[in-house]
This record gives sequence, C-alpha cells and structure tokens, in this order.
Amino acid sequence: MSRVAKKPIALPKGVECTVAKDAITVKGPKGTLKMAAIAGVQIAIDKDNVTCADGTAETKFAGTTRALLANMVKGVSEGYQKKLELVGVGYRAALQGKDLNLTLGFSHPVVFKAPEGITLSVPTQTEILIAGADKQRVGEVAAKIRGFRPPEPYKGKGVRYSGEHISLKEAKKA
Repeated sequence: MSRVAKKPIALPKGVECTVAKDAITVKGPKGTLKMAAIAGVQIAIDKDNVTCADGTAETKFAGTTRALLANMVKGVSEGYQKKLELVGVGYRAALQGKDLNLTLGFSHPVVFKAPEGITLSVPTQTEILIAGADKQRVGEVAAKIRGFRPPEPYKGKGVRYSGEHISLKEAKKA
C-alpha cells in the first residue's frame, strides 16, 4: 500500500463524508462534492477520520483516492482560489453580473461566463480572483481564462498566474 494512503484524512467540524456503493459524497459549509467510487479501494469512516486501503492486490488506487478525498474535504471546508494577473497596456477585466468581460488587445471584448460553483471577482482592473470548492474546476477555469491570451515571450504581455515567472527572449538584433 502507498505511503499516501496510510495517512488518515481529518474531517473538520461541519464536514460530513458518506460512502455509498457507487459514489463518495462530502458535504461542508462551502458546498457538496461528489466523486465516483473507485473499484477495489476500501474507504472507512471513523468519528473524525477517513482512511483508504487497497481491497485487492490488483488495485493500486488507494493513494490517488486518498488525495482526491483530501482535496474534496479541504474544498468544502476552506475552498480553493487562484489569482490571475493581466499584464499589458490596455489589458483589463471587469465583471458584468456573473460574466467576466476581458479587454485583451483584440478587436472585440472577450466575455467569459462563470460556470456553476465558481465565483469570479475583480479586485483591481488587472487582477482576477477565481474561487470555488472543487480544486480541479478552479484550476480548469483559470487555465481557460489564461488561454485567451497566454503570456508572450518577448514583452511578457498577456494573462498569467500570480507569481508566474516568464523568461523573456532577446529581441531581434539589427
């Protein structure tokens, strides 16, 4: 069995975990997340802990299942967030209801509709904050928004993750 799977997952106050035959559900103050049960992995729930174990010698997914469950527990209790920065002259973001309106140097504005379970906020014109309970979804939405105008290697203009380092190329010499 993997070392990751041996660590129990502590359930904070207000978080409930239920295991059914075909799915695992985690409920908390930030929402409810559901994951399909992986065949061959046994999940045991104590008072405040959840443990995973391989049921048979053929399955090797106890560590993966434990990591996914830990992400779900953290998501429904604390939540996840990603921050994006817009770098470039005239690049800005604004919220129109639940839609994100981006001006990224194109001839038209880019409008992004927030999926269910994700909240978008714009603290300043050049920052976008993406928050939600599902870690995978938050990262996916951040990658989609970054994909509209990824940072280019000569001036570094574009949408980048907060703290992301872009190594710039040297310009063409005459």
